[in-house]
Amino acid sequence: MATNVVMPKLSLTMKTGTVGKWYKKEGDSVEKGEPLVEVVSEKATYDLEAPASGILRKIIAEEGVDVPVNATLGIIGSADEAMPKTEAPEEATVNTSSEAEKKVPASPAAKRLAREHDIDLSAVKGSGPEGRISEEDVERFMEQASGATPRIKQTVQLTGFRKTSADRLSMSFKTAPHSTIFMDVAFSSAKSLHEKTQLSYTAILVRAVAKALAEHPWINSTLQGDQIRIFEDINVGVATATENGLVVPVIRNADRRSLNEIEAVLRELTEKARQGRLSKEEVSYGTFTITNLGMYGVDFFTPIINPPEAAILGVGRIADKLMMVNGNVELVPVVTLSLSYDHRIVDGAPAGKFLQSVKKKVEEAASLE
Repeated sequence: MATNVVMPKLSLTMKTGTVGKWYKKEGDSVEKGEPLVEVVSEKATYDLEAPASGILRKIIAEEGVDVPVNATLGIIGSADEAMPKTEAPEEATVNTSSEAEKKVPASPAAKRLAREHDIDLSAVKGSGPEGRISEEDVERFMEQASGATPRIKQTVQLTGFRKTSADRLSMSFKTAPHSTIFMDVAFSSAKSLHEKTQLSYTAILVRAVAKALAEHPWINSTLQGDQIRIFEDINVGVATATENGLVVPVIRNADRRSLNEIEAVLRELTEKARQGRLSKEEVSYGTFTITNLGMYGVDFFTPIINPPEAAILGVGRIADKLMMVNGNVELVPVVTLSLSYDHRIVDGAPAGKFLQSVKKKVEEAASLE
């Protein structure tokens, strides 16, 4: 019996995925569980395994195509099995502003770029099959229309990690009204714990955040339609920079883990992220995210919420500042924390209370062991 290979749904907000490299060609034998096709999801690139053994009878979705979740990518069957009639899934497209634009043969990327710059696609000459317009065609049209333009040194296609990250961040900023608050945190205790145990500052922060989320469950939530859904699980994602872009591996049930367990999981996920080996489970179902730019000398910043979460914590650099300690002015290592939150779910007061809770736990880091 024929088995469909389908685009999986890996998160609450995932609607489309991009077909990467097919590791098999039509007619090749496949074994259940072996890597079959590379898929670019919202947060990572991973290998989709064959759901059954047999022959890859048909590839329906070609490499580089964006297709909806649950769309059929290919069919596995026996060599002499009759194949059902299938059509290639329609590429995921953005909404267009006119019926005329919908009828113009163009790639999703070309339509998106034309929409962003208010360009009538019917005026663009396509270089593809049957006059299909590519993103490069639209860019060329824009250059010609603008007259003299700066010389281009290099063009990098927005694909994979960078494309999905850009799409998600744009969607987050357009749909969730962001508000950000800042708070200085004395880092002496955390620094002492780090020097004593060699545990990373990130692990210490994850532990502190997880405990604070347990006390302030509204921060650990999402908005679905007109319902605020508070998560029971506390899954803390840690934004990680890689050569292929930003990924967010997730530490599941962080509130139930010891500091040493968090450190071990964090090291493993970070290494996998840098090698591009994260599984779909390791980047899915986060409920809160931490992002750190302190290593780049950044004092504070306004992070963008990682949808469908309600908030994200930004971490700045450790800097010595004069503070009042027990009635005396002392030079103290300080970190500025930035909490961006979805104002549809969380108001300023509960956001401030949550950040105060994180501050208290970090300033009493010894109790996190």
